[in-house]
Order: sequence, then C-alpha cells, then structure tokens
Amino acid sequence: RYQDVMVGSRSIATTLYFEWCSWLAPIPGAFGLMLRKIFWPKLFRHCGTGVMFGANMILRHPGRISIGKNTVLSESVLLDARHSTETNAIRIGEEVILANNTMISCKEGTVEIGNRTGIGAYTVMQSAQHCPVSIGEDAILGPRCYLVGGGNYQTDRSDVPIAQQGIRPSDGCRVGSGAWLGANVSVLDGARLGEGSIAAAGAVVVKPVAAREIVGGVPARTISQRDNNCRRPARAPHAEKDAFPATQTAIFSCADPLDHKRYCAGRCAWGDGVFQCIFAGTRLQPI
Repeated sequence: RYQDVMVGSRSIATTLYFEWCSWLAPIPGAFGLMLRKIFWPKLFRHCGTGVMFGANMILRHPGRISIGKNTVLSESVLLDARHSTETNAIRIGEEVILANNTMISCKEGTVEIGNRTGIGAYTVMQSAQHCPVSIGEDAILGPRCYLVGGGNYQTDRSDVPIAQQGIRPSDGCRVGSGAWLGANVSVLDGARLGEGSIAAAGAVVVKPVAAREIVGGVPARTISQRDNNCRRPARAPHAEKDAFPATQTAIFSCADPLDHKRYCAGRCAWGDGVFQCIFAGTRLQPI
C-alpha cells in the first residue's frame, strides 16, 4: 500500500532509495541543499541540471515528474503525481520558481508549467480525472492562487451520494503565456486566461478570458484591455493658462483604472470598450 500511494513502484530498490531521499528532506541549510542536489535527481523521470530542492519537500510518485534545468523548488513544496497510466503527470519547465508551500496534486490528471514561470507561496494546483491544468511560459502567479482541472461532480441523481457520482469530464483550466494572476485568484475548471491577460487579486475566473484582457471580481468580469492606454498629464492644468472648461466631456480608452479613478469626476459609463467620462478641472489625452 505504501509503495502504491507514495513511491509509485513496488521495486524494493526503488523503495529503499525513496526512503533514503526522504531522510534527506528535513536537513536544513546549505548542507541539506547539497545532499538533495546530489541524490534527488535520480528519483524523477527527468531532472535537469542546477535544480534546487528546499527543505521539507514532499514527493509522491516522483518517477512521473519531469523538471527542467535551473528550477527552484522552495521549502515544503508538495508534488503529488499519482496516476495509473500517465508516465509524465507533472511537467515543470526550465527556470521555474515554486515558492514555499506550493502544492501540485494529480489524481489521474496532469499539470504542466511552462519555462520561466513564477508560482507564489501557498498556491494550489489540482488536476483530477484527466482534466488537465496548464500554465504557459513567463506567467506570474501571486500567493495563494488556486487552479483546478476537474472537481465538478455529477449531481444528477439525488439517491446516490455526490462523492460516488464521479466528476464531469472537461478540458481543465489553462493560464496563457505571459499572464499575471494577483494574490488569491481562483481559476476554476473550464476557465481559460489568454496570453498576457491579468486577473486582479481575489478574482474568481469561471469562463474564458481573452488575450491581454484585464478582469476582476467574483465572478471575474472585464475591467479593461491592455491594448489601450491613457497618458497621465505631466501636471494638473491651471485654469488661467489652459483654455478649456473646468468640466468637460470626452471619450477615451483607458487601461489604467488608477489613472481613471484619479482624474475622473466619477460620473462615467462603460461601453464599446471605452469609458465616457466627465472630467473636473483636468484632462486625459488619448494615445
């Protein structure tokens, strides 16, 4: 049972080597890093050079995990690659950073993280029942994010416990290359974030988000687009020198909500991808 759940192999030699490496997990400091760097790479399906393993990491089925070169796995990271058939359930690219207490869990699912992606502390990624979780290259995830593929149970029958009805099949969830997720963002099963998109802190993403779109809220809704920008005035206009009314109406596209809030009088309407704003004693100039 222990071999099936933890080691992923019933080989005595593999189990003994797994046990030896587990003894090395809690050793602190540079000495512990050195020992894990020497012995741990042999546990994995593939492990590139220069990978750093923090103290107190937890591994399950490491033979189903691939790690690219120069990746950093911080303290107390959990990698659980349990799968009955997939030989490469967790794929971590090159120069990836997993901050402390990150958890990646596969229960008959797969998780893939692209090169140079940074994962914030206490982030949880779960893939279940062939519903994959995928993150592109150069993405940024703030602390305590939650990404899940699967997890939506069948609920059609009331005479059978929900836990026994199985999980609805889906395509999982994906975060595109270059995307940025703020702290505490949840990306639920079926959601997609396009390349270069942004999810504000605390957002719950439940549906596809277009490339370079900025979303926020529960559930997440469109805030703006990164394609459009507003130039902030170098100085506040002076009534005696600037020949325009103290209050004027203009239409512009603004991708910076902070600028919008700072310079707008607050009487605004959103439509067709732009704000229609009434300014009080200042002017935003479209680019």
